Formats: sequence, structure tokens, C-alpha cells
Amino acid sequence: MVKIALDPTPLHHSHSLLEIPAKVAELGYDHLQLTPHRDFIPFFRHPKADDDLVDAFAAACREARVEIASVLPVLRWSGPDEESRRAAVKQWKRVIEITARLGVGVINTEFSGRPELQEESERQFYWSMEELLPIIEREGIQVYIDPHPDDFVEDGLEALRVIRGLNSSNVGLAYVACHTFHYGGDMAEIMAAAGPTLGLVHIADTFDHRRSHGLRYITNPPGTAARVHQHLKIGDGDVDWDSFFDGLGQLGFFDRSDTIAVSSVFAEDEDVDAVSRYQREQIRNRIIAASRA
Repeated sequence: MVKIALDPTPLHHSHSLLEIPAKVAELGYDHLQLTPHRDFIPFFRHPKADDDLVDAFAAACREARVEIASVLPVLRWSGPDEESRRAAVKQWKRVIEITARLGVGVINTEFSGRPELQEESERQFYWSMEELLPIIEREGIQVYIDPHPDDFVEDGLEALRVIRGLNSSNVGLAYVACHTFHYGGDMAEIMAAAGPTLGLVHIADTFDHRRSHGLRYITNPPGTAARVHQHLKIGDGDVDWDSFFDGLGQLGFFDRSDTIAVSSVFAEDEDVDAVSRYQREQIRNRIIAASRA
């Protein structure tokens, strides 16, 4: 059965690292996604957790009866700057060590390159993976990658091509629902093409920035290359949730023990308790409905 996990990012502002597992349990979840945290694995920097802190966090999870479903680093392993890329590979090696020490088998991440330097970033990605993939495979870790808005690959189908180029069953696609309209918008086609390589999803809503002839959002200065999306609760945006859950159901996603569905709402930190509980119930009910269908 699919694991339903909470992304605790909204709790980072109100709870210490070691308080988070108990709060996740209080909100009704038995799994969490370990997202970038300044005391553990911060964005774009070397991990700050030593083995003692890793063990303390694992103990806090055991005490709360919460499992870590996945570890999510965001590092510049595809960055076109070579020094930054080499640093990110070093950082990745420590992330893999931490993940293995926690007893977690899944890492999900982003490509973390630059859209204006697509060819250069893709080249850097493959250089990084030439060094990291043997370690990932040796540790038996599954890596799922999200083609994040403002990355060198944003289109979902193109992301699958880049992943396929690695020729490794240890790497697959992470589908983030609120990135749908940057992925190219054809959810069903991307899911069908991904098949069993789709092992992790993030569940949050967003508005379709392409609507109203591209004027759904008005940004200044005109023509800015900024990408805009939200992480709203289910029903507050334009994502077709029936198609999303039906598509996953057709893949057998919900029946697998190795898949993960993460609630990742970041837009309402002031109401995190109610939003997290709402998301949990929505996800569970929609999984049941899709499974029956």
C-alpha cells in the first residue's frame, strides 16, 4: 500500500528539528518526507548533520512512531559552474551516507540546473551521475527526480528521456502535481510514459499560469523569465484531481508498497494543522475512490 507522508516544511518555522516527528504524528501521519532543513540538509549547501544528530532524529521518529518515507536534498549537481557541481557531488555523497544511516531507501530531488544553459546543465548532470550512480546503486537507494520549474528540463516527457539516458532502474520520476502546468500540462501522457518508474508524487494544488491568454499572472517587468506556481491545498487551484488520482490508479501506484504520496502545501503556514489534516483525508478518500474505480 502506498505510503502517505507529510512534507513538514511549514513546521520548520515553529518547531525544532527533533520536535517535528511528534508533530507529524499529532497531525495524523505515520510517514514524513525529510525536506531541506538548516540543521540537517540545507538548500544548496553541505549537510550540517553529524552522525549523532542523524541518530537523534531517527530516535525521535521511532519514539513518535513516524517513519521517514524519503529524503529530499536540493543541490547544484547539474549546475553549469564546474566548481559548484563538484561541491554538490561531495554534498550528495554525504546525503547518501545520511540516508543509509537512517535506513531510508528513497531520495527525491530536482535536476537543479539552469534553463538558459540547457545543454551545459544536462552535460553536468550526467558527469555528476557517472560518479554518484554507482554509490546509489551499491546502497540500494531509489532516486526520483522532479523537473522543477526554472530547471534545465521542465517538461515531463523530456525529463523521462534524460532519466532514461542513465540506463539505471534506481532512478525514476517524481511527479509534483503543482508543477503540472510547467511540465507541459498533459498529465495522463506523462504518467503513462513514466509507468512503473513513477514512484513518488507531491500533492498540492496550483493555478494554471497559461490561462487567460498568458495573463493569469501579471509580472513586472513584462517578459520576465520568472516561473510562478503555488503549493495550495487540494481544490484551491486548477489541477484536475480526478485525472491525477485516476491516472495513478491505472498505473497500480496505490497498490505498491514502494510508492510515496506526499502532502506538500506551503501556502498556509498559519493554518498548518487544519490544512495538513484536510490533505490527509482528501488523499486517503481519493485513493480509495480511484482504487474502486
